Amino acid sequence: MPVVHEFSLWLKNLFLAVYVIWSRLKWGVLPVERQVEDAAEESFVHSDLETSTVDGEDDEKEAKKPYEEVKEKIDELPIIDASNRPWYKFFDEYEFRQTKEQRSSHKWYHWFNENDTPAEKKLILKLDILLTLYSMMAYWVKYLDQTNLNNAYVSGMKESLNMRGNELVHTQAVFTVGTIVFQLPFMWALYKVPLSYFLPSLDLCWSLFTLGAYKSTSVAHLQAMRFFIGVFEAPGYLAYQYLFGSWYKVDEMVRRSMFYYIGQYLGVLTSGLLQASIYKTLNGVNGLEGWRWMFIIDAIISFAVGIIGFYVLPGTPAHCYSIFLSDDEILLARKRLQKNNTAIEVEGGRRFFDKALWKKVFTSWHVYILSIWNIFCWNNNNGTSGAYLLWLKSLHRYSISKVNQLGAATPAVGVLWLILTGCYADLFHSRWQAIIWSQILNVTGNTILAVWHVPEGAKWFVFMLQYTGWAMAPVLYSWMNDICREDPQYRAIVLVIMNIMAQTSVAWISVLVWKTVEAPRYLKGFSFTAASAFSLMLWTFVVLYFYKRQERTNFAKKGLIVRSGEI
Repeated sequence: MPVVHEFSLWLKNLFLAVYVIWSRLKWGVLPVERQVEDAAEESFVHSDLETSTVDGEDDEKEAKKPYEEVKEKIDELPIIDASNRPWYKFFDEYEFRQTKEQRSSHKWYHWFNENDTPAEKKLILKLDILLTLYSMMAYWVKYLDQTNLNNAYVSGMKESLNMRGNELVHTQAVFTVGTIVFQLPFMWALYKVPLSYFLPSLDLCWSLFTLGAYKSTSVAHLQAMRFFIGVFEAPGYLAYQYLFGSWYKVDEMVRRSMFYYIGQYLGVLTSGLLQASIYKTLNGVNGLEGWRWMFIIDAIISFAVGIIGFYVLPGTPAHCYSIFLSDDEILLARKRLQKNNTAIEVEGGRRFFDKALWKKVFTSWHVYILSIWNIFCWNNNNGTSGAYLLWLKSLHRYSISKVNQLGAATPAVGVLWLILTGCYADLFHSRWQAIIWSQILNVTGNTILAVWHVPEGAKWFVFMLQYTGWAMAPVLYSWMNDICREDPQYRAIVLVIMNIMAQTSVAWISVLVWKTVEAPRYLKGFSFTAASAFSLMLWTFVVLYFYKRQERTNFAKKGLIVRSGEI
């Protein structure tokens, strides 16, 4: 009988959970914004879903603890004696953020922070599934639909569409122009529009244009499809970075952004494997070439991921649309941000064309220093050029399927570089070091490729370093989120501006240094990439200087510096 009783109780809780989730859907179909008042924080009433357990009373007591525990464990800040501050503290990013005791208690191999309460760990785990895991899927299909062009080019599209000269790089540039143009209105949309609706809708739109690419009969037709794919993909990258900054704390962000970036690498990796498989099995089926089938299958995958997004993306803590987070968890998320000094959206907020807002944008150091930093970031990788695939094809020893299979090797190794860089930054509390180490490898690889006349084994080795360039991107964007954390609308604008500046540089620089007719030895391309990576390393110390100056100023306002001094 006890077994029957436990089963009936489990069944009851299951039905209750399903009912609660269903009740949060409009017409039983679409999630709606959750109305959770901050005033409820005082009483901290537990939700019906979470109190329906065997140990109901114990759970209810536990539910009342999170805010108090968060306050006790995170409110502590160090006291700085500026007069006796050693010079090497300049390189300590967390000097003004955590006490020595908090940092010494942190174990690099722990996913959660030792100061996290059980309620926080449960919330973080949910966010990791709803936001981080889904963002990885979304970035996977984004890059699947973006890099399939290179795979199609070496799989028969060049011959089918009679592509000549630099038409491949021109088609890539058209895509980039589309992403730049549509980012401008996103300065407003990022802060004002429900991202849990907006992002999946964009996914569905670019899926349709990916499908349209399979009907291409000319280069102009293909370029038109690629332009609109770029238009609808434009806000995706920025939006997910913005969401990470809206939910996670400073020492949680990079690892989550890292998993998001794994989706990018998987997109490049699976694009080659998919094309190889499709070419073998579907080439000629229903009169369609293999590269056309790839666009069809990629579109179907992207469409499915877009539908899922309507139900799993949580929105932001201030405007949450999640059907899986309880009211208590939404309140707890807001409280965590408060302790991290991360501002959340205010109802109504400032007008987009508010004079004070734009004065702040153009008179602060953020938009200038961070934009230059991001320009180096976007130009420090040779992956999008297709250099590796074109080199493989130039060897004239591999079939089309084999070229696509081997093309998956560099992003596969790149996942390792990405994990090492992202985990290093968060777990060892040093973002600048993670950037420097990744770029040392990147400069080395591109310098050897620029020399070119080296043994073939050396080329294989340095092409495996190809994605060390992008390995630091999650660190850079997470750091930017942290730098601008005190104003979400301002953060959204700076994020978009620095991205537009970087992508604009890629649009015209790629045409100059990655000319298709120079493949596979892109002397200008590899040299410029190495120079960008080296410049990125140097500029990281400029960012570190301004960041430490800002943190010290904020810290001094709290009266926690014993004697004023200069960084």
